[in-house]
Amino acid sequence: MVSTTSSTGRRRAEVPEIPSMPGVDSRLHRTVEVRDHTGELRRWHLLDSAPLLAERGITPRGTLLAVHGNPTYSFLFRSLVRGDIPWRVVAVDQLEMGWSERTGVRRRYQDRVTDLSMLTDALSLRGPVVTVGHDWGGLISSGWALDNRHDLAGMILTNTGVHQQLEEALPRALQLATAPGFRGASTALTDTFLRVTLGLSGDAISPEVREAYLAPYRTRARRQGIDQFVADIPARAEHPSRPTLERVAEGLTDLTVPTLLAWGPKDITFSDRFLRDLIRRVPHADVHRFENTSHLVWEEADVAGLVATWLEATFGTAEAPRTEGPVRRPVSAAAEPAPERHIGDPIGRLAADPQHAHRPAVVELGAEDGEPREISWSLLHRRVEDIAAGLQGHGVRPGDRVSVLISPGADLTGVLYACFRLGAVAVIADAGLGMQGLTRAVVGSHPDWLIGIDKALLGARALGWPGRRISVKQLPTVDRRALGVETSIAELARSGALMRDLGAPLDVPHPAPDADAAILFTSGSTGPAKGAVYTHRQLGAMFTAVGDTLDLAPERGLVAGFAPFALLGPALGAPTVVPDMDITRPGELSAPALAAAVAALGRPAVFTAPAALRNILDTADQLDASGRAALAGAASFFSAGAPIPAPLLARLRTLMPETRALTPYGMTECLAVTAIDLEGIEEAGEGSGVCVGTPVPRVEVAIAVMDAEGRTSGEITDRAGESGEILVRAPHVRDRYLMLWGTTHESMRFPGWHATGDVGHLDANGRLWVEGRAAHVLATADGLFTPVRIEEAAEAVPTVRRAGAAAVGPRGTQQVVVILETEDDYRPGRAGRPRPAEPSLQEAVRRSVHERAGAEVVAVFTTRCLPTDIRHNSKIDRAALSRWSSQTLRGERADAL
Repeated sequence: MVSTTSSTGRRRAEVPEIPSMPGVDSRLHRTVEVRDHTGELRRWHLLDSAPLLAERGITPRGTLLAVHGNPTYSFLFRSLVRGDIPWRVVAVDQLEMGWSERTGVRRRYQDRVTDLSMLTDALSLRGPVVTVGHDWGGLISSGWALDNRHDLAGMILTNTGVHQQLEEALPRALQLATAPGFRGASTALTDTFLRVTLGLSGDAISPEVREAYLAPYRTRARRQGIDQFVADIPARAEHPSRPTLERVAEGLTDLTVPTLLAWGPKDITFSDRFLRDLIRRVPHADVHRFENTSHLVWEEADVAGLVATWLEATFGTAEAPRTEGPVRRPVSAAAEPAPERHIGDPIGRLAADPQHAHRPAVVELGAEDGEPREISWSLLHRRVEDIAAGLQGHGVRPGDRVSVLISPGADLTGVLYACFRLGAVAVIADAGLGMQGLTRAVVGSHPDWLIGIDKALLGARALGWPGRRISVKQLPTVDRRALGVETSIAELARSGALMRDLGAPLDVPHPAPDADAAILFTSGSTGPAKGAVYTHRQLGAMFTAVGDTLDLAPERGLVAGFAPFALLGPALGAPTVVPDMDITRPGELSAPALAAAVAALGRPAVFTAPAALRNILDTADQLDASGRAALAGAASFFSAGAPIPAPLLARLRTLMPETRALTPYGMTECLAVTAIDLEGIEEAGEGSGVCVGTPVPRVEVAIAVMDAEGRTSGEITDRAGESGEILVRAPHVRDRYLMLWGTTHESMRFPGWHATGDVGHLDANGRLWVEGRAAHVLATADGLFTPVRIEEAAEAVPTVRRAGAAAVGPRGTQQVVVILETEDDYRPGRAGRPRPAEPSLQEAVRRSVHERAGAEVVAVFTTRCLPTDIRHNSKIDRAALSRWSSQTLRGERADAL
């Protein structure tokens, strides 16, 4: 180390030797001396990508000014400072931090903003500048942005908090860190604060990366900056940094530059509460939440990749989809429009029709007295209007997000359509996601209100779900206080009815067609469930598409054996009943329960989860004569979630001989896309994948061609036999994914099309064949193989009940592993740990896959039950199979599936 002397003769801190850092090119390091707010020369350490850009002949479009927080330094942004984006990146080590100078000066929030501005002036950084801030760096870079608006082009903020209300308690982690006696011991005397912060990311941080973070903070003297930052948290009104916090937080509301918020929602410090505050202050911001990531989101997710895509989409030639707010998108614009009408109009129309007013709109089974409960169209209409009026009177406004956690039936229908009528955005995350998935969905949707049954309210209280709470039934005062409930739907409906009786019924305009209507969550079969945002126009188009496919009408009701779709019937004027079943286990719907629901409506359409069909057939022997007669009278059968194999449809024909059984193709983002009946499947014959028929009205389908490694090449085709990613264009494609800007952008990378993430092909007659997920395509040395192609070949072996294809190794040389359920060993529930298949079964599977699919299988295992998604109980988790297979073939002990 080398000592230097300041301009006032004060001995300055020694200049440390900067060690090599993993992932950091040595040419990026730069040291500059600049006067700070005290007037003294201070030594800053930077990572600067300018040399790499010059070497590659790249003229930067602008500069990214990256500012770290506490207790990190510029190393946090190493994935951004690689010279692989056409922007100069300057990542600073703040004074007292990282490899910058330890000056001994106590620096407050405003001091650091001023110091940063003096640094950028000395570096002659001129616009366009996009600030990048994390943790404290978010506050400081925001202050710089406000003070340097003339150079500011955009902002990127990650896991930061720009404001803390005085009446709000600090996050518990910060309460502990700021506690007297503990602060100094954990931040400066020891490196506990630093190690705990790094520990939040678990195995995402390797030992060598951990050492690189620790390197600048080896001594107590070098950790004083960490202590200063904690001491400078302005939680009290009298804190010296409080005025700066208020100035910056208020100033952000006036900034209109493009902004990206990238977040790790498992952050114990800057939770979603701080993200909600930022969205309120910068409502035009693009938002991407990296589910299951924590405070150091840069270490746990590809934030640099997201930033690069966002920069290109925002400042390059690409057109960026917005994340929040209605979006005018080419997918819907390019599609043939559906007939427009307000969601819920059929309820009012049938209520006014003397022939239908007193007929059932909703039938509830499973009541305590065993008798069905019927709600007429007239009663449902009054109920919807009264609840909407009561909600409005209680403060629910158009655009508010309302998490609806109510079991299917009259209460759910009334609340849901009251939200549609009022213009509130219904957040629909059903119990079929499981408690963990449901919690992620509710918390991640940032609801303003939460309306739920008692069980849901207990969960909300225990798990800290956001939103002002409303119960369905009126609760005793003690229970209301314990659950944090403000009022009940029963009370609000009475209030609305009283206003109606007094001559003041609900008088609000219907929502605009392009206003958000609902957030529907996907099953989570390919990762955490995603919120698909629908506008009123798009949701109405989806209802129309399903209604046309099922031929729904007031004379033909709907049996919703898959609970989330109980909302379809009222929008189409079709009476609805949900079978007496556990809605969290749709695959366990029994034949007698389905028969009772069908009997309640006469000749309805039946809608179930794919996995339910197997159980319905397996429990058919429990039917009595009346039950068999009821099922035989069903008009149509429709399933959502995964295509139904032809053999199952053939078995269904014996149970429901007069029923038109349809196997569709669709998804939460666009239902329905195609449909086909058993006759159509038989006409199509055998092929690679599952034939799901031709597009339903107003839907177009195309294929994005894949290259040798299974990546889409950019070419779009409708050539017969060409496998690739399935693209869809329709008026009922979702608007966007909620707070998933990167995912939205990826799904819209083909202008005018929604990329489904599924792989398949079209045949010569325009029928679509689905072959699995694009991410699960096996890229072997012998070529590309879609997972369904492998699985169908394995399932051709007589004793195999179901098969899952797994890929092991790098793309281009992947090897094929098959994991089986057999008829003898199948046990529903957890899969357990697979074991090698018997030699004769291994040989039979290898031979069948080789002959039918042309692929070579390296290993065959059996398990009691393949892992599937919670909601549908049908989509095989091939990613889990591949992880398990990779660990096993490496000789590691793999966890149970």
